[in-house]
Amino acid sequence: MDKARVLTLFIGVVRAGSFRRAAVEAGVTPQAVSKAVRTLEADLGVRLLHRTTRKLSLTTEGARLFELAAPGMRQLDEALEQIRSSRSEDDGMIRLTAPPSLGSRVLVPLVHGFRAQYPGIVFDVVLSDLFTDLVEARIDVGFRVGTSPGQNLVARRLCDVPMVICAAPDYLARHGEPDTPDDLLRHQCTGFRRPSTGRMVPWELQIDGNLVYQEVPAVASFNDLEAEVEAVRAGMGIGQLAAYMIHGDLLSGRLKPVLTDYTASNIGLYMYFPHRTQMPTRVRRFIDFVVEASRGAEQSLSRLVGLVS
Repeated sequence: MDKARVLTLFIGVVRAGSFRRAAVEAGVTPQAVSKAVRTLEADLGVRLLHRTTRKLSLTTEGARLFELAAPGMRQLDEALEQIRSSRSEDDGMIRLTAPPSLGSRVLVPLVHGFRAQYPGIVFDVVLSDLFTDLVEARIDVGFRVGTSPGQNLVARRLCDVPMVICAAPDYLARHGEPDTPDDLLRHQCTGFRRPSTGRMVPWELQIDGNLVYQEVPAVASFNDLEAEVEAVRAGMGIGQLAAYMIHGDLLSGRLKPVLTDYTASNIGLYMYFPHRTQMPTRVRRFIDFVVEASRGAEQSLSRLVGLVS
C-alpha cells in the first residue's frame, strides 16, 4: 500500500465532501478513490467514513486521522511546491568546486559578477585539487584545468590555457636565458607533482608544430601551484606556469617569458556539471553567465600569448 497516496486521497475526499469531486481534483477515477479509502480502512482496521447515497461523514476515527494527517500533508505539499518553484526563482544556493589555483583568480570574479545581477543567490565554494564526485558532494558546477572531465559529466571547454616558460629577471641576470629546450638541462627549474598521484608533470612544448612532453629535472617540486609560482617569483628557477596564474606578473615584468617559440596551449579550462535536465534556473543562469564571461577571458589570454611570443 502506498500510504502517502491513500492518505492524500482520503484527505481529498474529506475536503471535497465527495468521492467524485476528490477524484476530479486528483485526476483519477471515483472508483480509484473509493478503493484507496477502503484499502486504508482495511489497513487500520477501522471505518473512517460513513457513506450514504446523499453524503459522507467522518467517523470518530476518521476525524482523528484527518486532524493528525492533514497538517503534515499540507507541509509536504508546501515543501514540494517550494522546491518546484525554486527552479525559477532568483534566490537559493549554488555549490561550486575547483582547484585552489582557480579560487581567487577565476571563481571569486565570477561569483562577484554574478551576484551583482542576482543578489539573492548565495554560493558555497569547495576548493580541492582532488577530483570531486559532484553527485555525492551535491555540487552544482565544477571547474578544472587540464583535459576534459569524465564521460558521465556535461563538460564545456571555456578557453585554452597557455603554458608559459618564465623566470624572475633576477634569476636570468644571474644564470642567463636558455635558447633551446636542451639548455634547460643546465638551468635550475621548478616542477609540479600531481596531488592525486604524486607523479611529476612533464613540461609541454611546441617543437616543429608538434606537442612534445619533456621531463625537466627540478631543483624543487611542489604539489601546490601557488607555491611553485611563488618559488619562480623568488628567483629559485625557471618554471612552466599556466598563463592565468601569472597574467599580472608578465604584464608588470615581475616574471619574464623565455623560450617563447615553444609556448604550448594544449590544456583548457573546463566547466562541468552532472546533467542538463531538471536544473534549477539559478544554476542554468550561472552557467550561461560563465560561458559569456569566458569569451572575454579567452581574448585576454590570447592577447597575453601575443605579448610573450
